[in-house]
Amino acid sequence: MDWRKGFSASYYAMVVDPVTWKDTERIDITGGSISHQESDLRVSGDIDCVRFDYGETWVRVYLDAFQGQDSAHVPLITGLTCCPDDDFDGFYRTNAVEIYSVLKPCEDVLLPRGYYVPAGQVGADAIEDLLKVSPAPIEIEGDSPRLQSNIVAENGENHLTMTEKILLAINWRMILRGDGTIVLAPKSDEPVTSIDTVENDILEPKIKRTKDWYSCPNVFRAIIDSITAIARDDDPDSPYSTVSRGREIWEEDDKCDLNDRESPSEYAQRRLKESQNVTETITYDRRFLPDADVTDCVTLNLPGLGITGKYRIRSQSIELTHGARTSEEVVKI
Repeated sequence: MDWRKGFSASYYAMVVDPVTWKDTERIDITGGSISHQESDLRVSGDIDCVRFDYGETWVRVYLDAFQGQDSAHVPLITGLTCCPDDDFDGFYRTNAVEIYSVLKPCEDVLLPRGYYVPAGQVGADAIEDLLKVSPAPIEIEGDSPRLQSNIVAENGENHLTMTEKILLAINWRMILRGDGTIVLAPKSDEPVTSIDTVENDILEPKIKRTKDWYSCPNVFRAIIDSITAIARDDDPDSPYSTVSRGREIWEEDDKCDLNDRESPSEYAQRRLKESQNVTETITYDRRFLPDADVTDCVTLNLPGLGITGKYRIRSQSIELTHGARTSEEVVKI
């Protein structure tokens, strides 16, 4: 299929066997939406059903797309439902069903007191062990760095919050595919697609750009035990620098998780760069693309609007309507 062009769409859900991770029974749905974000449970969904005769169960929502003689069968979300309320109109019953991501079991299980991940442990392997409380399959892409220091669980720490700490320490990301697979991979600045007004014109006309420079730091201080590392942006060509703005804006981190073989000064430089990534935000609606996930990068080439460069996807919302309209927020990198 050519996703740049229009297509007709239908949606339905399937009950998923948590042991085999395969589809079993079909559930007809009349609408809904799916949201993606960078952190926490990553994915959530709401679907509308004429009758939902299940309690807590695993489901998978599909998009069937048709374009002339071509078609595509795309899983959009796999997750755990809660027992919905019943809405009656006479004897006609409908249900609005909430879907939690495959990370929900990881959020619900607390770690033992005193739990820690030792220095030298392969970060992705430690995460894989933590995520095994979920029945979802796990894939690791690439060679994971080892942890440079111990990561100790705090009071109330669960499997998901500890996973977040390890991801930050090794500078990796976690993606949830539509079939429920959990993917652990290095962060990448390589665009997965390019959006422009000629070759891939999939944007709707209304676009909003926000430049939040007010709290963007140009000095970052990292405190690691007795060591203090300071990174500064004094580049006169940088719009956020101490030179361009004529003032210093500080940010501090006293709970630093360094990458394998990363020095305190390198950590401070990396965190300063990451903190400056939130300065230009673009929001828009576009046609559905099956292979553009949150944390992926896209190239925007809209010179007539003064919008060009690489942007990282921060959030998405997919409406289960004609064409799977997608609302997206991206941040310039």
